[in-house]
Amino acid sequence: MKIQQVLFVGATTVDPIIVTEGFENNQANLVLAFAERTTLEESSYYSIIKNQYPNAVVVICSTAGQISNTTLVEDKNVVVTALEFEKTNLKAIEVDILEDDIIVLGQKIKQNLFADDLKSILILSEGSFVNGTELINELIRQTNAQIPIFGGLAGDEFNFEKTIVGLNSEPKQGKIGAIGFYGNNIHFGFGSKGGWTDFGPEREVTSSDKNVLYKIGDKLALDLYKEYLGKYADELPGSSLYFPLSMKETADAKPVVRTILAIDEEKKSMTFAGNIPEGSFVRFMKGNLDKLIEASYDAASKIAIRESNNPQFALMVSCVGRKIVLGNRIEEEIEVVKDLLDKNTVIGGFYSYGEISPTLENVSCELHNQTMTITIISED
Repeated sequence: MKIQQVLFVGATTVDPIIVTEGFENNQANLVLAFAERTTLEESSYYSIIKNQYPNAVVVICSTAGQISNTTLVEDKNVVVTALEFEKTNLKAIEVDILEDDIIVLGQKIKQNLFADDLKSILILSEGSFVNGTELINELIRQTNAQIPIFGGLAGDEFNFEKTIVGLNSEPKQGKIGAIGFYGNNIHFGFGSKGGWTDFGPEREVTSSDKNVLYKIGDKLALDLYKEYLGKYADELPGSSLYFPLSMKETADAKPVVRTILAIDEEKKSMTFAGNIPEGSFVRFMKGNLDKLIEASYDAASKIAIRESNNPQFALMVSCVGRKIVLGNRIEEEIEVVKDLLDKNTVIGGFYSYGEISPTLENVSCELHNQTMTITIISED
């Protein structure tokens, strides 16, 4: 695999970040472009990027910040990573959550991508309309939980207005891009960690509808949440990113983190980036800067690299909430990962509204919130 990473400063200026020996633009077969939504709406970036890499599958995804190999965290420019696979085949499909329901989308992805030599699927999904849990569950069902799936939900800076994605097209609302990787020469490793600290007792969810939480125990969800937030309750909904929820579907299940997307003062409810089923168990969480950064290191150190000790590319997907909480220490969570990986490993990625990655317990994937997820890719 050969790699080129460049920075589009505006629509005309291209600043090279890194290029590996022998890379040729017209040989690139996958391009990942990450930028803030307001930047992407200023120009026709798909046409610009396709002109640079005419034979590549081009995926463009809006973000809450970009991760690059040198500047680490970019806010205003477009970070473009072009991958030239030499022994790996790709297939890609774009679907629309505004046109079809989750089941139909899952069927389309399976029909277009499933094959005997399918090794993994990259999902870059819009993050405004999709129910991330339902999307992941349907993909797991369609692939019989046998195919590792990774990626994330698009972001929108700190605006939370709309997200856009495009696969071989200009990015728009409602789009989901899916890319399949095929053959025996491609290898993946996955790691994910949060670093948030639980506080308060574990409580049972007594009333919810998919990703909308109404009651915890005998209390209205928002009222109970405000009790725990104290002075931070006056800063809702923004302060909710500092205090996510830990959720276990059963008493002995592994907990996952859920980010609060919206609150409803009238109904006293909270809407999350993933489902909160009735009968599940939840605890409130809070962030500690050092523990968040340490979790990024742990995510990288626990990756099972399989047959390769020298990953060529690392896709990093972190959460908008982590970016807000870490503030001016945000680059530290990238630096600890970069220092741990091989010095020749190129890194790239984005800050998202939801992270998709397998876990040690789940071969296929889970939807994560408030985590650093890392996928390393190598080709023999």
